[in-house]
Amino acid sequence: MSDLLIRRREVDQNSPVFNQVQPLLARIYASRGLHNSEELGRSLQTLQTGQDMLGVDAAVSRLITALEQDQHILIVGDFDCDGATSTAVGMLGLGMMGANRVSYLVPNRFEYGYGLSPEIVKVAAEQKPDLIITVDNGISSVEGVAQANTLGIDVVVTDHHLPGEKLPDASAIVNPNQPGCKFSEKSTCGVGVIFYVMTALRRALDAQNWFENRGLARPNLGPLLDLVALGTVADVVPLEQNNRTLVYQGVQRIRAGKARPGILALIDISGRQRSRLTATDLGFALAPRLNAAGRLDDMSIGIECLLTNDEERARQLAVQLDTLNQERRGIEQEMQQQANALLDELQLDAEGELPFGLCLYDEDWHQGVIGILASRIKEKVNRPVVAFAVGDEGELKGSARSVSGFHIRDGLDAVAAKYPQLLKKFGGHAMAAGMTIAAENLGLFQQAFDEAVRYQLSAEQLQHAVLTDGELNGSEMTMETAELLRESGPWGHQFPEPLFDGEFSLLQQRIVGQRHLKLVLMEPDSGVAIDAIHFNADTDTWPNDSVQRVRAVFRLDVNEFRGQRSLQLMIDHLLPL
Repeated sequence: MSDLLIRRREVDQNSPVFNQVQPLLARIYASRGLHNSEELGRSLQTLQTGQDMLGVDAAVSRLITALEQDQHILIVGDFDCDGATSTAVGMLGLGMMGANRVSYLVPNRFEYGYGLSPEIVKVAAEQKPDLIITVDNGISSVEGVAQANTLGIDVVVTDHHLPGEKLPDASAIVNPNQPGCKFSEKSTCGVGVIFYVMTALRRALDAQNWFENRGLARPNLGPLLDLVALGTVADVVPLEQNNRTLVYQGVQRIRAGKARPGILALIDISGRQRSRLTATDLGFALAPRLNAAGRLDDMSIGIECLLTNDEERARQLAVQLDTLNQERRGIEQEMQQQANALLDELQLDAEGELPFGLCLYDEDWHQGVIGILASRIKEKVNRPVVAFAVGDEGELKGSARSVSGFHIRDGLDAVAAKYPQLLKKFGGHAMAAGMTIAAENLGLFQQAFDEAVRYQLSAEQLQHAVLTDGELNGSEMTMETAELLRESGPWGHQFPEPLFDGEFSLLQQRIVGQRHLKLVLMEPDSGVAIDAIHFNADTDTWPNDSVQRVRAVFRLDVNEFRGQRSLQLMIDHLLPL
């Protein structure tokens, strides 16, 4: 990728963190805005209490009524990993509080679509619930909540997505992004919100001696943190201090072998080590397997995997999820080839450039995989992308992914304001969104979306640039440094894993598997040969025996093979010199 711009992060050399940790780590932390090592947020004592979250008191009051009257509580979740973990936290948390009648329902993506729609309320009503709790959805379910009210079913909404102009008429709404909410942690995802509701419920029950009076042990909510960590990482929300605390604590529980059997089974089937698991593993190994259920089949498989206490059953469900994920990969690969062909055919503007906002559609694309496709194409072209698939009769379902500087949900809001009849339905947050349009309006939407992106982004912002943490000297290019960085996170969205760049001599290169480039590089300072691997390399460019020097953008890793451990560079970008 010859047009790749490699930029180095700015570092505040006056940051107090330089007096608290070793120099390389201080450089990395300071460039991410940390001024004090305590801001890493590893201790549970640093967690926000959530008591200032708007609506939480009303939600707790309604839940206490349900507990006191032994009412049937139905959790309505979402079909992604955040939704699955949110559902599991709700089910397990309410069970800890003494609820006897709790069940869940997750809309099938292909039959009912997203959220608490009027149609899914009718399905829910067949189970005769007294109370519906939404998790990771509901803030835009104005009609669905109205339908529930008509049927005499109360609704408590817990969500984190951005609200529209009108809020649903629910018994309570808990969402840090709703107007008037003073809770500072706006990046809390769905599973984080329901976790906070459970902590508030326990606090209120404690105050009225609920557990003591009923001979119940006061519940420890710590065992839910593995689920909270998984959902938080999977939903790619910013890892600000509070989210880092939740993720760190969850990862530590997993490493100690104290996780749910389903999470441990997913770790095993993905070939990761429990004792060395990182937040990155949650995002790249576990989340795709859980998400595969919602993309191709029914997220109930994933939720059952998270809920079961039976280790053998957990293993069986993990195998099912792994099989679905392999199927998803095959579908995605075919769709990506088709998308690349569409990119080649796209009409360029007067400057020979792609549209600023990109829309792609193929009538054969799988509705459950268009989100991943949009993400992959976005990474390739570095601009907001919407991928469409056939929806209900005469409709297209779209999934959008954005880049820094363009809030995708707000962008769709701007499109809806300018073209009121264009978007039938939409929702989301800064980096991802979903929508429904009439198939006949695809051309108009392409035009409107491109206009919205051009209004906010410049051509310079669309240049393919990567931010690195600079070079490593010979003494830093070690396995000890790799281990230090591994343990100095958790790393994630907006608190990215350290990424370096440097020039190397290229000693060996060969393709392994289908598209992975195995390399041996020589570090110029020390003259030491270092193994490296570049996954999904451009096989039109590599291997190239005429290249003797390269510039690499890489992460440090420890490779473990047959009991031997060695330093390995994980190459993100490789440029011939």
